[in-house]
Amino acid sequence: MFTGLIEEVGSAVAIRVSDGRTQLQIAAPHTAKKIRSGDSVAVNGCCLTLTSRRGHQLNFDLLEETIARTNLKMLLPEALVNLEHALSADQPIGGHFVQGHVDCTSRILAFEESGPDHRLEVELPAEFAHYVVNKGSIALNGISLTIAEVLPKSFVVWIIPHTKRHTNLDCAHTGDLLNLEFDILAKYVDRILSRYTRRR
Repeated sequence: MFTGLIEEVGSAVAIRVSDGRTQLQIAAPHTAKKIRSGDSVAVNGCCLTLTSRRGHQLNFDLLEETIARTNLKMLLPEALVNLEHALSADQPIGGHFVQGHVDCTSRILAFEESGPDHRLEVELPAEFAHYVVNKGSIALNGISLTIAEVLPKSFVVWIIPHTKRHTNLDCAHTGDLLNLEFDILAKYVDRILSRYTRRR
């Protein structure tokens, strides 16, 4: 479980494929100091298990599902990734509950400066549109954000300067793919209501 508050922006070293195994290597000096093999880390919002660590380099195995569903497959060397260590029971929850289970990737339709802030508009796949509500929570590349506007085929969030500076949104551009995780509460409500509707 995570909160969507990014702790470090790491740098991709390489994605290696050997004997049917895909391994992601990331350089992350801050995270490396407090993590050990077997710990969970959200990488661009995707929960991964640390398989090994060598100095500042962290190594993760990628499942086929992870490769298919996330933007990790598109990482190039030195690409920036958002990192968050798994939540401990004694930590404050400053964002919202984020599972690290990416639902889909969606493209940035617009990323425009407006005064000190930035307006970020993201494509909304129709199959997930019912999870998105005004003032609701969403995780983009693992960042906990509040939905400011829901449009027919997209949604808008506002990015404050601190968030832009301290996440990989600082180098984001129109057309980039973001990992999206919709609010777990919305998923539970949808599941409960769908079962109730079928019984009627």
